[in-house]
Amino acid sequence: MAKSPSSIHNVCLIGHHGAGKTALAEALLAVTGTIPRLGSVEKGTTVCDFEPEETQRQLSVSLAIAPFELEGIKVNVLDVPGYADFSSELAIALAVTDLAIVVVSATDGVQAQTMDAWRAAAALGLPRMIVVTKLDRERADFARALNEIRAAFGAGVAPVELPIGSETSFRGVIDLLDDTATTYDTSSAPPVRGTQGPIPDELVDEEHEVHEQLIEGIVVGDDDLMTRYLEGETLERSELERALASGIASGSVFPVLCASAITGVGIDRLAGLLVELAPPADHHYPVEVQAGDTLSEVSCDPAGPPLLTVCKTLSDQHAGRISLCKVVSGTIRPDVVLVNTRTRSEERLHVLELLRGHATTPVTEAVAGDFVAVPRLAGTKTGDTLAPKGSPVSFQMPEPEPPALLAAVKPSSRADEDKLMSSLHRLAEEDPAISVARIDETHQTVLGTAGEVHLAITLERLTRKYGVHVEREDVIVPYRETISQGAEALGTYKKQTGGHGQYGVVHLLVEPLGRGEGFQFNDKVVGGAIPRQYIPAVEKGVREAMEQGGKFGYPVVDVAVTCDDGKFHSVDSSEMSFKMAGALAFREALDKAAGIVLEPISQVAVTVPAELQGDVLGDLHSKRARVQGTGSEDGMQTITALVPTAELSRYAVDLRAITSGRGRFRVSHDHYDVKP
Repeated sequence: MAKSPSSIHNVCLIGHHGAGKTALAEALLAVTGTIPRLGSVEKGTTVCDFEPEETQRQLSVSLAIAPFELEGIKVNVLDVPGYADFSSELAIALAVTDLAIVVVSATDGVQAQTMDAWRAAAALGLPRMIVVTKLDRERADFARALNEIRAAFGAGVAPVELPIGSETSFRGVIDLLDDTATTYDTSSAPPVRGTQGPIPDELVDEEHEVHEQLIEGIVVGDDDLMTRYLEGETLERSELERALASGIASGSVFPVLCASAITGVGIDRLAGLLVELAPPADHHYPVEVQAGDTLSEVSCDPAGPPLLTVCKTLSDQHAGRISLCKVVSGTIRPDVVLVNTRTRSEERLHVLELLRGHATTPVTEAVAGDFVAVPRLAGTKTGDTLAPKGSPVSFQMPEPEPPALLAAVKPSSRADEDKLMSSLHRLAEEDPAISVARIDETHQTVLGTAGEVHLAITLERLTRKYGVHVEREDVIVPYRETISQGAEALGTYKKQTGGHGQYGVVHLLVEPLGRGEGFQFNDKVVGGAIPRQYIPAVEKGVREAMEQGGKFGYPVVDVAVTCDDGKFHSVDSSEMSFKMAGALAFREALDKAAGIVLEPISQVAVTVPAELQGDVLGDLHSKRARVQGTGSEDGMQTITALVPTAELSRYAVDLRAITSGRGRFRVSHDHYDVKP
């Protein structure tokens, strides 16, 4: 384990799914000797993709960590899923790392999730590097990929390497910092290391031109280097590296590298540059002081108070729950007792482990800036902060976005029913992007996820991990009922058959209220027609009748009920008789009051590329949407609209189809309105 924050570099691999992030992480582990051989994404043998759902789909679905050590520096590589359904994993990774490595496929270029990941990193001011991968593949084109990168990401993009050869003949890279070439024996099985030599003659002119552009881009932020460069002085590589590292840390320079994870070309150089150029972990982290609800900072100091944040929860068949934690401050050792600042309960960290993929190795300590795995934390879930007792601080982890897709699930058998809710809640503790709710009104268990793939994987995990089988069904839309005109009725409840009976008579006036005003009960009984102690029973009867539903069977809302008269019996009247009389009078009045059905209306904010705005607006109009406004930022359009909730049951799927995965949306309940 690393001994100081300055010797720890935390980086994350981000980009579109299929760009080669997992293969790149695997290659870095292999070339540094961390693993003996290169695993295969296609065969499901990589370190980072270890879940059955990942190997089956050849798709990363959860955050994984792949640490390696080189030249006394520990580099924690977080492999981040690139599929849109798992954007919550991206948000967490960006919050706990210090450098984002944007992976771009040389065959596919800059894709939708690459843009989204870049914008998310830029919003946090996170330093970024770019790696163009798959340069050994058919149709790979570095120049085309570089042009797309420059067009997408703008100023600051600076290639520090050029490829030697293309497609199957890709065999090396040119280092633009010191004008040398590194070539590789691609006939050997990776991991391979390159051999330095002169630049091939056919690439000398291109290298010289790009070299000058790179130097100008690097020295522009350093007055001394700029002066010396303009005076014709040759700058040392070490000086350029320091200036480049400073530009990366400030977010003004985004170096572009070349690599192939399959052949190993450029991987050893990438590992070396992560050691040389990536920002160390020794800086300050924002925290929230709970007592005053204010923001503060905590120094990444090994001698400071112990402070951890849980950035991932895994469920292992043998080890149980494992919490991957970022050590924000202090030095953590086994058996330390900390307090969960959310639950206020104590947690003893019995064992500390190094996590690589799903493999664990016991360690004796973890210092500030590093990651550590802790098994069997009882009440702690992803996003929680563990701090010393009496320390009311929380590390600022991103809030999960509201679910984009809701699905109702019902157990397949009685045995499944007994385990369903507890198992779903355990899945939600592992993955904050999952929401679970039991809707009493519709008697449904509703599962919220980020999309169809996320839902399918969640249901597969439910069966695999907890043995619970469920059937999926549509979510019942919670319609409401109200009235459009006033009415009055008399309710009589009478049972007098000898002995103590029941007697109550209630006269009610029912009137409509404005949307969202709910329910009003007015007592205008005079002259003791109904004793005061029975008036609350009348109201209770009305409320229960409203909940049971009106003529259409939906709960009744937005009505004012006035009780203005009635009769009682000195012996037979009771709270029960007046409650029943109130319910009977209300139901009879509803039949006369021209009932109407109300449907829930959701507010939707859809963010899409500007060129797709027309298609999205057309689809929204087909869903009876009322557009409230539009706004633009960074080439993206945000459309705000009110849409009937019933029309949104499949909107996550529809939007992905319309925008090829480039659109995203947020939805929240707004109000109820008359259903056509």
